[in-house]
Amino acid sequence: MAVILGIESSCDETAAALVATDRRVLAHRLAGQEAEHRPYGGVVPEIAARAHVEAVTPLVEAALADAGLGLGDIDAVAATAGPGLIGGVMVGLVTAKALALAAGKPLVAVNHLEGHALSPRLADPTLAYPYLLLLVSGGHCQLLLVAGVGRYRRLATTIDDAAGEAFDKTAKLLGLGFPGGPAVEKAAALGNPKAVPLPRPLVGRTEPHFSFAGLKSAVLRARDAGTHSAEDIAASFQAAVIDCLIDRTKRAIAGAPGSTALVVAGGVAANGAIRGALQTLAHAHDLPFVAPPLWLCTDNAAMIGWAGAERFMAGLTDPLDVPARARWPLDPDAEAVRGAGVKA
Repeated sequence: MAVILGIESSCDETAAALVATDRRVLAHRLAGQEAEHRPYGGVVPEIAARAHVEAVTPLVEAALADAGLGLGDIDAVAATAGPGLIGGVMVGLVTAKALALAAGKPLVAVNHLEGHALSPRLADPTLAYPYLLLLVSGGHCQLLLVAGVGRYRRLATTIDDAAGEAFDKTAKLLGLGFPGGPAVEKAAALGNPKAVPLPRPLVGRTEPHFSFAGLKSAVLRARDAGTHSAEDIAASFQAAVIDCLIDRTKRAIAGAPGSTALVVAGGVAANGAIRGALQTLAHAHDLPFVAPPLWLCTDNAAMIGWAGAERFMAGLTDPLDVPARARWPLDPDAEAVRGAGVKA
């Protein structure tokens, strides 16, 4: 058995965890930045980077103390090396490099998206490759066939906004507060999902990808019309997102025979209505449905530690000059999509 120290700092959470290769999370510490970013209604990269600098060392020390371990007791140091806000990514990765060098331990540079992609395997040891993954977060919305560690085939991605980004922007437009995803979900529970006619971009189309920019613009028009409550707009928006996700995922299921399960991961996977709709879809296609526990959906260091553990067990470690990356696709050979295409 090996123990991996994981560090996460790609956006607005700083986290450190100790994860064993037998799937035990020995310790996990996390420091959020909601108070720092709330006045701006979104994450400010420079503020996030400074907060990571202040938080990362105490969190690593606390996680080691919680696990009753010293730096010499671990087997490798894993850290998010991208994609994400580059200032934050650099803070966590440089810290991991220093710790690895000081302790004489291997470094594992983890793709943040791989952390999300493999997190369901931390919670469910029966989940076998290959599985169909819907990865939905603040910065990404993709359908991937996960064939193994480092083996990903992208089936679809967003051509503009990610689903989580649309949630955040909708919350800001409606004045629901920050963070946006939970705020929209809470408001939607009080509203009528059929009250506001909103578009379902690309639903029914043969193109496999996602699009949420038009939906976000429709929310703005609905707000400005002044004829609907924020709760009704939120509920209608959430229903539209669900319809888009289900339609695109259904198409991917048809194109990915042999998948062992339908899996969802990423911050948006914490949304209860979305999880419920995906579970219904999976059952309709006789597929097991797998979703990590809520705390593993949002950014955390346990998933980075576990991805590091999977890579370490596969003999995949990295040199100390490995770069931090703002963009880092899981499937670099995937065909470019129309539109921005930068979130592929």
